[in-house]
Amino acid sequence: MDFTPTEEQSAARELAAQIFTDLSTPDRLGALGTGADQELWKELCAAGLGGAVRETGLLGLVLMLEEQGRTTAQVPFAATCAYGLLAVAAHGCAAQRERLLPALEDGTEVATGAFPAQPGVRADAAGRLSGTVAWVPWLRDATYVLVAAADHSLWMVRAADAEVEPVELTAPWSAGRLVLDATPGERLGAGGREVYEDVLAGARTAFAGLQAGVCAGALARAVEHTSEREQFGKPLAAKQAVLLRAADAYMDTEAIRVTAYEAAWRRDAGLDHRAASLTAAWWGAEAGRRVVHAGQHLHGGTGADLDHPVHRHFLWGRQLDAYLGCGAEVLADLGELIAHEGDGAEEARSA
Repeated sequence: MDFTPTEEQSAARELAAQIFTDLSTPDRLGALGTGADQELWKELCAAGLGGAVRETGLLGLVLMLEEQGRTTAQVPFAATCAYGLLAVAAHGCAAQRERLLPALEDGTEVATGAFPAQPGVRADAAGRLSGTVAWVPWLRDATYVLVAAADHSLWMVRAADAEVEPVELTAPWSAGRLVLDATPGERLGAGGREVYEDVLAGARTAFAGLQAGVCAGALARAVEHTSEREQFGKPLAAKQAVLLRAADAYMDTEAIRVTAYEAAWRRDAGLDHRAASLTAAWWGAEAGRRVVHAGQHLHGGTGADLDHPVHRHFLWGRQLDAYLGCGAEVLADLGELIAHEGDGAEEARSA
């Protein structure tokens, strides 16, 4: 495995970092509320970063999402790329790719996903969907929703054709409750569970990459604070307990990053990346929670200020923790996948 970025991936990451840093400032974020930053979204798309995802692959997307996470920029970049651009490019028919991709690339259309598969969502023979999804990230800003039905089939639904009820989450992700009542949908891909698992694995990897950035941003703020804040004439960073807490957070952040890189690299190389994506999701959920708690704790009383920038990292980290899945459930899914692969290998040897 070689995670060294290509020139194109490095250029995309550097451009993303510049745009996020310049526009996603604490003052701007404080004035946004829970909605998306439309000016920032237009700037990202005008710079061609949406279209760059198809060229730089999932690893390139993870690198850009790290930069978004560092600033907790309020744009539906991960959702649009994972559930829109990459999903349609990989599994859409030629007509779907021709019709959907240009608008998703230039940002005039926004996609999100009702994932994982919803047991209460079903599609009839005519392709009309019924059921309710409790919350979908960025739904209030979305044009399209990629819905995973109970049978693991995927359907692209126009948000305007469904009922959308606002839902407030821990992080300001402009979420909504999706109500489908004989809502027309367009099936994505001819396959069933195989297509579903590929899209789900890609989304897990993307959001784990976003979590790596959130954690890196929280840790950077904590390091800056403890280096400047003094107690009894010495910086807080000189205390062994502070150093150990920060070191643990650093190792957790690196674990999230490297597992996300591996999952993305495997996907781009055409290898099975399901187990790697579950590994990245577990680290993103479990270690991510530890890191954002440490980041806030290391700020002492300042970390209790709800308006302090580090609190945004805490909120995003906890939301991504919930979105990536409960650690025990993710491990159960990973164990089931490994056991199933082991059974398949044993059957092949017996044959």
